[in-house]
Amino acid sequence: MSKLEERIEIANPQQPHVATVLLLDTSGSMSGGKIAALNEGLTLFRQDVSTDDLACKRVDLAVVTFGSSVSVLHDFTSVEDFDPPELAAEGSTPMGAAILKAGELVEQRKRQYKAQGTDYYRPWIFMITDGEPTDMQPGDETWTQVVRVVHDGEASKKFMFFAVAVEPANVDVLREIAPPGRPPVKLKGQRFKELFQWLSKSQSAVSASKIGEQVKLENPVAAGWGEIPA
Repeated sequence: MSKLEERIEIANPQQPHVATVLLLDTSGSMSGGKIAALNEGLTLFRQDVSTDDLACKRVDLAVVTFGSSVSVLHDFTSVEDFDPPELAAEGSTPMGAAILKAGELVEQRKRQYKAQGTDYYRPWIFMITDGEPTDMQPGDETWTQVVRVVHDGEASKKFMFFAVAVEPANVDVLREIAPPGRPPVKLKGQRFKELFQWLSKSQSAVSASKIGEQVKLENPVAAGWGEIPA
């Protein structure tokens, strides 16, 4: 463990925490209405979670974007200290490198929790994309590594991985990346607002549960923002 990890301050360390990485596609194809709706959804999400006192103490948020590069736009902070970054769309879709970065962040955060004796729930990696990866192809070395990280991470309960496909995302490719037990969900139109309301409710439900308890999440289709792609 690095000295930096020992020095990291965890807000409300006596409370169990859920680390959530928002893994957001900011490639050029997200420009216009989609990136505007995504920015609005992020702000709404922060407002929604802030109204839940328990979630405020227990949810830690980070934002990783992938477009012209893979960037940790916002490292883990409590909800109170989370300032939604203004996203801009440009560049390609380096999804593979972004997923690996999110996995690294989650493992680093868990080490920080352990260093301070803080209990934690299974972290979330929540990816939203309208494309397909431009930095890997099925069968190549990066692809194999990414799929292994996602599938093994889910199977060994290191984290929960969610993939949301925004039109015109390649759902077939996302289906191969996503864990077998949690296929990608397709966003209905640009219902980012409803998506982030669902995410806020889900984070509140997790943060109100006991460590290790199975939390039943509302079905995205029933919540009005998702559909199961054919």
